[in-house]
Amino acid sequence: MKKIIAALCSILIIASALSGCAATPKTADHGQVKVVSTIFPLYDWVREVAGDDVDVNLDLLLDNGVDLHSYQPTAKDIMDISDCDIFVYVGGESDKWVADTLKQADNKDMIVLDLMDILGDKAKTEELKEGMQEDEHEHEEGEEEHEHEEEHEKDEHVWLSLKNTELFTQKIADALSKADSQHADVFKANADSYIEKLEALDKQYQETVDNAPTKTLLFGDRFPFRYMTDDYKLDYYAAFVGCSAETEASFETITFLSDKVDELKLKAIMQIESSDGSIAKTIRDNTKTKDQEILTLDSIQNVTAERVKAGETYLSIMESNLEVLKKALA
Repeated sequence: MKKIIAALCSILIIASALSGCAATPKTADHGQVKVVSTIFPLYDWVREVAGDDVDVNLDLLLDNGVDLHSYQPTAKDIMDISDCDIFVYVGGESDKWVADTLKQADNKDMIVLDLMDILGDKAKTEELKEGMQEDEHEHEEGEEEHEHEEEHEKDEHVWLSLKNTELFTQKIADALSKADSQHADVFKANADSYIEKLEALDKQYQETVDNAPTKTLLFGDRFPFRYMTDDYKLDYYAAFVGCSAETEASFETITFLSDKVDELKLKAIMQIESSDGSIAKTIRDNTKTKDQEILTLDSIQNVTAERVKAGETYLSIMESNLEVLKKALA
């Protein structure tokens, strides 16, 4: 039931955009591979695998700070996807618009990488943990209990696992090699080198958690980091699930989380990069000591073009997240 209105709007946009460009030829020049990705982590992985020696036409759709969960494609986005050689997207509930776009695509030989599909059974379902506030749509009048259960969605934030990223990097290398077999050796070498960096950072995360006195994170915010916490066997508490549309926490949620901070003697309360900090501050104000540090972990789902131009990468952000994690678990 989620995003029904947005999905209908998307269909209308698609019909409008493609009605006048169904015969548009491919835009790739001289065999140049054209790749379109939805969010920054996917874009950056392709950039790493392609490297500097192969000319790949790479397009990032969400480059203006729009959150993945509220994004709807423009007519230009749809046309860019329509004739690309490789399309990389997450594949969760927020990407329901993709199915209709691909049905209308000009390039019927397009290679499509759906990350949720790649993960298969390893994709996690959103978890409603103790103390977490449910979305209002799950309590709509007249809904049956079994309908609630059917609405549990897959957790889309698959890119926040370094282990997942190793798998995705290999799949991207395979796709690029299929689209441009002449540079397959380059793609393989770049992917192998990048995976080594991912493995090294993954080891640093594990060592940090192994040596930390605290094994629990508490978020006064949405919680998109379940893949990360599961990788390193960390516990967590949060105000909302990762894909929640809620922005205000109830008295019960605030009280539960404040009490949990006191119980566990946590020194930090977490938030994500898009937060205004109000919930985390309210939780802190209701603890006994009122002295917890508020720390921000970057969920890497709304990276702007300006940040890309400034040189930020998936690895650099995950390295920064590691430094934050060290403080949070101290």
